[in-house]
Amino acid sequence: MEDALPHPLVIVKTGDTFDDLRNDRGDFEHWIAEGLGDTRLPVVVLDPRRGDTLPGPAQLSAVVLSGSHSMVSHREDWSEATATWLADVVHQGKPVLGICYGHQLLAHSLGGEADDHPGGLEIGTVTVSLTDASADDPLFHDMPREFPANVVHRQSALRLPPGAVRLAGNAFEPHQAFRFGERAWGVQFHPEFDAAAMRGYVDALADDLRAEGADPDALRDKVQPTPSAAQLLGRFAQLAEAHDAAAASLR
Repeated sequence: MEDALPHPLVIVKTGDTFDDLRNDRGDFEHWIAEGLGDTRLPVVVLDPRRGDTLPGPAQLSAVVLSGSHSMVSHREDWSEATATWLADVVHQGKPVLGICYGHQLLAHSLGGEADDHPGGLEIGTVTVSLTDASADDPLFHDMPREFPANVVHRQSALRLPPGAVRLAGNAFEPHQAFRFGERAWGVQFHPEFDAAAMRGYVDALADDLRAEGADPDALRDKVQPTPSAAQLLGRFAQLAEAHDAAAASLR
């Protein structure tokens, strides 16, 4: 039956990487799709910045929101419209994973606050520590209590939505990951970034880093593989598949 076919997993493209990285290695949506793995769900990329229509919750299986060089606090029209749509998707119980900008937009859409981080820029490979609540979390359970992850952000989910569960943090950023409800997650770090992508960001921002008193060469040298963080995308795809299969049995 046509109605029993899996609905698409929608990658919402909220931004573009730097030109040199994109020309050499593809863009955020390509890295995310690769991280999701060989999922049976059709993967569709939609870009609300260019006017793409985002489907109603009943017409999708799950959502992954990419990172962006935009700022949630700027309240651009496309971003605010996406936030309204996103809240509806979450309240309809669809699996959602927001990455960096997507993490902040998820928090904003559900009543939290996203704005400039008081500490400025966090960039490079950092250690992320899980909270006790992660032990029972469908996405983070049985992961190492500490693992390396790649980050690059000036804004943050300064305040999580009411009722959200904090799942991970570090000394710089207490809200590295959270869950809202049963199936919506935000991660400030980038599970789709491999070491080459992270080094590419350090190189692209080298002048800014020097102007702020940081050493881009030292940051570049500290970049390392992040296999635990990377597996979150595949784990999310498996959760999305299971949820869509259960929903299909009722369609």
